[in-house]
Amino acid sequence: MLLIRKAAFARAGLMGNPSDGYHGKTISVIVRNFSARVTMYEWDELEIVWSQEDKSRFRSIRELAQDVRLHGYYGGIRLVKATIKKFAEYCIARGHRLHDRNFSVRYESDIPRQVGLAGSSAIIVATLRCLMEFYGIEIPLEVQPSLVLSVETEELGIAAGLQDRVIQVYEGAVYMDFAKDRMRQCRGLTCGVYEPLDPALLPPLYIAYSADVSEPTEVFHNNLRARFQQGEPAVVNAMKRFAALAFEARQAILDGDRATLARLINENFDLRRSICRLPKNQIRIVERARSAGASAKFAGSGGAIIGTYPDDATFERLCAHLEAIGCRVIRPAIAAPAV
Repeated sequence: MLLIRKAAFARAGLMGNPSDGYHGKTISVIVRNFSARVTMYEWDELEIVWSQEDKSRFRSIRELAQDVRLHGYYGGIRLVKATIKKFAEYCIARGHRLHDRNFSVRYESDIPRQVGLAGSSAIIVATLRCLMEFYGIEIPLEVQPSLVLSVETEELGIAAGLQDRVIQVYEGAVYMDFAKDRMRQCRGLTCGVYEPLDPALLPPLYIAYSADVSEPTEVFHNNLRARFQQGEPAVVNAMKRFAALAFEARQAILDGDRATLARLINENFDLRRSICRLPKNQIRIVERARSAGASAKFAGSGGAIIGTYPDDATFERLCAHLEAIGCRVIRPAIAAPAV
């Protein structure tokens, strides 16, 4: 029996976010410490199996309400179903013949939810990888992020940009340019310019997160997008500066200039703070990290932070400062393990 297992990893925005949805530039890294895993095998009928995250039994009405607030009404099932639909439409529109065999599919994930580490898009990417192998369809690498994005924006109405999907497809570390004059059509989908960076050039990085300060990404982005579309000068100018920060950070990485990269990371957060009213508990995580001697910014829409640190003593101090307020601190595994 054909059995397919695919994974996609968490990600962290190192620089430039949230400008990816506003014709900006970003740098992201993969975080192999966490993953979404999808299993697909041939079956009599097409079946999507519920996972532990797709809860239908609760201890109280309050637990149900909290679960819906954080995970929506369908958990990851909606992501899998929407991916299958978009994949079928993509193949039919391009004349790819799909065989008639059915499958059963299930997913599991240990990516912390609602802390800005891209758990939802990881489920989609892993599902897409299974579908491509099951049907023997090869979708070009540069097209896959745009197809994944269309699952979320067109099928599910989730406000999102290409950044998360690009890094989860390409993995490693990637510099991305989404400027209007750099965007192009790839097999009917809009793609940016993606430049892989050698993870070995990166300075020591950390990620810290707390599920207690999480917030769904669409809550943050919907408000910001409306202000951008209205032409609010502070927001429009900030998006331009976010893009410039990513461009400067790319050069700092290539030059091995760790001090400049740390300064740019801090500026990225300070700029974001200047245009958004951020929750005090999220600001506190960044400030405590900086007080330990590390640089710090949001890894996504909030709840997790990423930054650099100069030495092991600083990392130990960073852990002490953040664990004292309930945060977990990790060193992200970015490079693929040696085979």
